[in-house]
Amino acid sequence: MDTFTAGKLDLAPILPAMADFRHRLHQIPELLYEEFQTAAAIRAELDQRGIGYITGPATAPTATIAVLGDPHKPCVALRADIDALPITEATGLPYASRHSGRMHACGHDGHTATLMGVAAALAKLAPSLPVCVKLIWQPAEESGGGADRLVKAGVLDGRLGPKVSAIFGLHGWPGLPVGLVATKPGELLAAVDGFAVTFTGKGCHAAFPHLGADPIAAACSAVVELQQIASREIDPTDAVVITVARINAGTATNIIPDTAAFAGTARTLAEQTRAQVKEAIIRRCQGIAAAGRCTVQVDYDAGYPATINDPRLADWVADCARTALGEKAFIPVARPTMGGEDFSYYLQQIPGCFFFVGVQPPGMNSYPGLHSDHYDFTDDAMAVGMKMFLALIDRFAVDYAG
Repeated sequence: MDTFTAGKLDLAPILPAMADFRHRLHQIPELLYEEFQTAAAIRAELDQRGIGYITGPATAPTATIAVLGDPHKPCVALRADIDALPITEATGLPYASRHSGRMHACGHDGHTATLMGVAAALAKLAPSLPVCVKLIWQPAEESGGGADRLVKAGVLDGRLGPKVSAIFGLHGWPGLPVGLVATKPGELLAAVDGFAVTFTGKGCHAAFPHLGADPIAAACSAVVELQQIASREIDPTDAVVITVARINAGTATNIIPDTAAFAGTARTLAEQTRAQVKEAIIRRCQGIAAAGRCTVQVDYDAGYPATINDPRLADWVADCARTALGEKAFIPVARPTMGGEDFSYYLQQIPGCFFFVGVQPPGMNSYPGLHSDHYDFTDDAMAVGMKMFLALIDRFAVDYAG
C-alpha cells in the first residue's frame, strides 16, 4: 500500500450513514457496563457491512472488537468509547436522548460513529491491507475503567484478538474548531484519584459547643487546609489540583452532629507527585482531627493513571494531520489538561497516542463544554476523525510493515 492510500479514500458516501448512526446512538445513551443497546447497534452495523467481530470478555461484555486484515501481520488498534453520562439532556435536538437522566454529554456517540466510519471505509480493502487493524469499541470510560478491564482480558497482548503494536484514540474537543487536530508528546491528561473523608466527633446542642467535639469545624478546616498541599508541599512547577466537590453534615441549625463528611478529586501528572498528594491528604486530615478532638477516616481511591503519549507516535499524529487535512490543521497542545481518560491504561502497556479533534462549528466563538447538558458532538468532526485514523493506519503500514 502506498503512503496515505487509506487516508485518501473518498469518505463522502459514508458520512451521511455515519451521521444517522450517531444520531441513533445519541437517542439511546447508556451508562457504564450497561451499554447493551449500544453494543447491539454497533454489532448490527458491522453485520450489515460483513465485518467480523468478537464480543467483550465477561468483565466487559458490551465491548466489541473487530479485526480487518491479516491477524498475523503487524497490528494497529483504534479505540472508541461507547458509554454516556447521568445527565438530563437540554439540547432540544430532534435526536435528543429518549431517556431522562442519561445523555451523550461527552461525545462518545461521535467517537463510536467515527470508528464505524473507519470500519466501513476499510471493509472492502481488508484483504489487501498490509497490516492488521483492530477496532475496539470500549465500554465504561466514564469512571468505570473499561480500558483496564480489556487490557487485563488481553485485548493488547494477543489473548483477545491479535497482539497490538500501537494504539490510537481520539476525543472531540469543544475549544477547538472543526477541522483542527491537537495533541502533545508525553503527559496529555492527568491521573484521576478520589478521596472521601469522614470526621467523627461528639454531637451536642449548638448552644453548648464546649460539651461536644465539632466535626463540621474540623471538616471545614480540612477543606481549606488541603489547598495548601499544592501551594506549600508540591514543587510549584508540578501540576496539582485538589478539589472538594461534595460536603455533607448535620440535620438542624441547633444541633452539632456526630459526623461530617466530604469528598473530592486529586489530579496529578507525575507518579511521585501522585503518591505525595495522597500521603499529604491523609496526614493533614489526621492532624486536623486530632486538633479538634475528633477521629477521621480517609478513603483514598486510586483512579486512572496519567495519559502519557509516546513522543514518536505523537509526532505521527502531527504529521498525519498536516498531510491528510492541511498544513495548518495541527495545533500543538501547549500544556496538559487536568481532565482524565482511561485510554491511559493502554498507553501503560504499548506505544500509542491520544489526540483531540475540534468540534466547535465554523462561525462560533464558543461551544458547550464536555459534560454539559447542551453538548453535542458535531457531525462534521467525524470526517476529520476518520481521515486521521485512516492516515495513521497508512503511517503504521509504512513504519511497521514497509
